[in-house]
Amino acid sequence: MSATSSRASVRLGAAGLRAHKRRFAGTVVAVFLGVAFLAGTMVMGDTLRASFGTLFADADSGTDTVVRGADAISAGQGQGAREPVPTSLAAAVRRVPGVAAVAPDIEGAGQLVSRDGSTLDTKGPTVAANWIGDARLNPYKLVEGHAPAAPGQAVVNRDAARKAGLKVGDSTLLRTPDPVRITIVGVATFGGEDGEGQTTFTGLTSADAERYLMPRPGEATTLKVRAEPGIGQRQLTRRVARVLPAHYEAITGTQASDETENATAGPFLKIFTGLLVVFAGIALLVATFSIHNTFAIVVAQRTRENALLRALGASRRQVLGAALAEAAVVAVAASLAGLLGGIAIAAGLQALFPAVGFPFPKGPLVIRATALAVPLAVGLLVCVGSALVPAVRAGRTAPLAALRDSAAESPRVSGRRVAVGAVTAAAGAGVSVLGVARHSLPLSGVGAVLTVAAFVALGPVASSVAVRVLGAPVSRLRGVTGSLARRNALRSPRRTAATATALMIGVAVVSLFAVLGASMKASLNRTVDRSFAGDVAISVPVYGAGGSGLSPAIAPTLARLPEVRDAVGLGRGVAEVDGHGRRLTVTDPAALSRLLDLGGVDGDLAHLGTQAVAVSRSEADKHHWAPGSRVTLAFADGRHVPFTVGAVYGQAGLAGDYLMTRAAWAPHHVQDKDTLVAVAFRPGVTTSAGKAAVERAVVPFGSPEVRTKSEYAVSSAAGIDTFLTLVYALLALAVLIALLGIANTLTLAVHERTRELGLLRAVGQTRAQLRAMVRWESVVVAAFGTAGGLGLGTFLGWALTRASDTDGTGAFAIPLGSLAVVVLVGVAAGVLAGWRPARRAARLDVLRAVAAE
Repeated sequence: MSATSSRASVRLGAAGLRAHKRRFAGTVVAVFLGVAFLAGTMVMGDTLRASFGTLFADADSGTDTVVRGADAISAGQGQGAREPVPTSLAAAVRRVPGVAAVAPDIEGAGQLVSRDGSTLDTKGPTVAANWIGDARLNPYKLVEGHAPAAPGQAVVNRDAARKAGLKVGDSTLLRTPDPVRITIVGVATFGGEDGEGQTTFTGLTSADAERYLMPRPGEATTLKVRAEPGIGQRQLTRRVARVLPAHYEAITGTQASDETENATAGPFLKIFTGLLVVFAGIALLVATFSIHNTFAIVVAQRTRENALLRALGASRRQVLGAALAEAAVVAVAASLAGLLGGIAIAAGLQALFPAVGFPFPKGPLVIRATALAVPLAVGLLVCVGSALVPAVRAGRTAPLAALRDSAAESPRVSGRRVAVGAVTAAAGAGVSVLGVARHSLPLSGVGAVLTVAAFVALGPVASSVAVRVLGAPVSRLRGVTGSLARRNALRSPRRTAATATALMIGVAVVSLFAVLGASMKASLNRTVDRSFAGDVAISVPVYGAGGSGLSPAIAPTLARLPEVRDAVGLGRGVAEVDGHGRRLTVTDPAALSRLLDLGGVDGDLAHLGTQAVAVSRSEADKHHWAPGSRVTLAFADGRHVPFTVGAVYGQAGLAGDYLMTRAAWAPHHVQDKDTLVAVAFRPGVTTSAGKAAVERAVVPFGSPEVRTKSEYAVSSAAGIDTFLTLVYALLALAVLIALLGIANTLTLAVHERTRELGLLRAVGQTRAQLRAMVRWESVVVAAFGTAGGLGLGTFLGWALTRASDTDGTGAFAIPLGSLAVVVLVGVAAGVLAGWRPARRAARLDVLRAVAAE
């Protein structure tokens, strides 16, 4: 295209925008919201990463080298173990040239009990450690009181003290997991903040920390080393590494700080930013349909205008260029505004999170070039890409089209589109079902994409049928007004389908997550119902290695109650099997079989002792094991211990895949703790009486919560409800953009039908009837999108739920209540989207409308 032709296209596009700027209002808002959400996500992610990085770097700035065990085992989900370090190594390290100070760091799990006797749960790790006397090696700084100097004295971080209602001089319990009576003598901050993210910290004397947090005297988690002035971290680390025996290693303080940051803040940041990016993508996808629909309608309405331009000598390229120039101007303006909106969103989130209880570190907003360039590029691509097909259609307008009275879209759907849609639908359904049969999430994902594509392709065909069915009650209830509303929605099946598609995608995603959440909760309930044969359960949240757990003494204490028949604790351990980390359940397997349904058992659970383990049927089949098979477990202390498979049980459930006695685990544990205590009452003991007896018995252990079987199932699924609440809040943006699309389409339709609406008013239709007609048309279109999204989301939820159920123990559930709310919201959305177009239509001047062309 020549420079002259390009300038002409730009002038034409600018003139088109000036003449019809109101038509693009919805498009501008859709692009603005999508870009703002994406930009805000990226800026917030960069800000949080930088803030956490600065926080940990400042807190650990005095540590130059860290000595730790070289052997570590990770079993996923934050669970892992590392060999402790003998404190006797400190003397050898202290003699290394360039070492200014060495301090053992003794760290473990310790959960505070609030002043009112309830367990303090800050939704994060609960850590106890020794208070390090060297101020430069200690990341915590005293802001009130003094350091612990006598047995039973402790320092807590300021955020934990505030939430627990504790102050200097108060006495409380610390679960380590055995209860320890402590007196608060000081309050501290971490790197200048009230805490290390969501972590609760309790600092003890070194003697208390060694006694309560380590399995054996003379051991520490790590050794922290400070260098003399002029000695670099790498130089000191190399020197220290030379004096260490096998199975121990030295790393720089920076590396240790980065690892701590990744372990503490990394998982949250990954999930948080990933979730926001996913929903930003969904919002932009919904915006794409809305934008495409707007440009398609505008091009259709300007057929005569484009034809006149062609008749006056404009080339196809110039008309095409003018249409794309309009889209580019809209994209640039909306995207630049979206960047500013994204920065405002990030600033708002940064201020909001501390207010709702998330103590994120303070710091300025970090605005990187990538966080601006990517959303800007995405906004331009989405807007211009969405307008490309309508622009090409505009360029193909024939000059003779200027002689036509109208340029109404054909109500007929091409046979090719129907054939392609049908084939795609069959392929999508087939691949999804195949993914379910093979328990393959990738296959189900491909099937989901094909199914969505089929819904979009077949939308015009489905809209004709759906509008007739969904609009029938409207015709009966509203008479002529309802019939006109249904007829208007049927006038252009392609336009109706394109308008409803944006809402359909939003509703489909909402329905998908609702079905997934309900199915996960149903699976947890099924697991508890099938596995748990007890009457009450005592459990605590476990955040990787930082959860305090329950005292192993609770189960024997409860077993001695006259109301209790059986009580068994389930602890957690980790070991490597064939080079892969595996979680172990540490318990009394024979007693466990009386309280949990383990299915059919081959072998003997009662005599595992210290040299045998029990494994689930699925794990045994995977490794071709049977009772009597030999398996070697590698532990974090560096020992590789041969075990015999003493039993194979049919159902893992709450028991997990590996069962080991507490005696077998004792030589390898750091802190021995239970995560669940299952209790069964004697015959004749009511649940209320038995629960009351158990609650009295666990008071000395920090009063962990005692739940009935049903309450335990509900508490296990509480995290799913929290996640779904966040999901619904974020998806509201996608639904909002879809509403803007419907409103914009109706506004354009009102403009297109100006003369028709004037004639209806002229023959006796009242303003109220005209408003109702437009609103009911909006409701019918929204109902079509809602129904399609509901069906699509439910089908995809079924496919993904079944495909991920590899062991066949999961459940599929349809949350009828939640989906009913989705339907009501969809219908309400139609009413809301039609409000402004209906109001505008009712305000039309009758004489001017009749005279309009």
